[in-house]
Amino acid sequence: MDIRTLKLYLHLCDSLHFAKTAEQMHVSPSTLSRALQRLEEEVNAKLLERDNRSVTLTHAGREFKLFAEQTLNHWGTLKHSISLKQDVLRGRLNLYCSVTAAYSHLPALLDLFRQEHPFVEIALTTGDAANALVEVQQNRADIAIAALPDPFPSSLHFAKIDDVPLSIIAPTIRCAVQQQISQHPIDWSNVPFIIADHGPGRRRADNWFKQMGISPNIYAQVSGQEAIASMVALGCGISMSPVVVINNSPVRDRIQLLSSPVTIEPFELGCCCRVKRLAEPIINAFLEVIKTPTM
Repeated sequence: MDIRTLKLYLHLCDSLHFAKTAEQMHVSPSTLSRALQRLEEEVNAKLLERDNRSVTLTHAGREFKLFAEQTLNHWGTLKHSISLKQDVLRGRLNLYCSVTAAYSHLPALLDLFRQEHPFVEIALTTGDAANALVEVQQNRADIAIAALPDPFPSSLHFAKIDDVPLSIIAPTIRCAVQQQISQHPIDWSNVPFIIADHGPGRRRADNWFKQMGISPNIYAQVSGQEAIASMVALGCGISMSPVVVINNSPVRDRIQLLSSPVTIEPFELGCCCRVKRLAEPIINAFLEVIKTPTM
């Protein structure tokens, strides 16, 4: 039993949803299940009842929730008391990520970081995720959230936080593209494609075209997955996009996901920084917060 496990348990008590807690606390569902199993073994009681539809707290689970809350409160009080006598981490952390990541992954990371280091100032810049590594390499960002590219520069450090699946996306509105994708089978070589102009998204698209053995009909090359989603929603073409982008897009109701004839490799999403800066206190502290616990 440790502080991190208690935090996972309390989040699960609030969400009553294993997948949601695993996603927001940046652990795998299996890691979360093992953590709960260990708690139940140590408490020697069942804490949660779950079936295919719901998760509920048992009587022991409610009692243990109170214990966990009190323990974390005492822990926070102790850390605060110690910090008053020690040098508190202060300064500025410059972060860079896409607009989507600012909604989907960054809030949970910052919640954890700010609980530990409330006096660090956060400066956030959003932009094309494909430019994330350049922002770090040119020291405009201390840490960036990015998809792991291939190859990955040896001068940078990458800390994985999630796997992000990709899908073929298409418009739902009545248009010429919608008619083309309604054909069986779809003539993929004639459907207009909107693709990223550079970065990991472009390489995924190029690999997909190669696997499909087609010479694509490129309608436009665009910077930023959010812009790609908007053009698809307008009926300009189809594209390949991270599912998380569509889930967080204001035009998601105008977009449908298509089955891909071939497997699309997911993105490995993580935080990257310069290797030479790993020992800097604020950067090190942020990377420590996002580490997946060993359970």
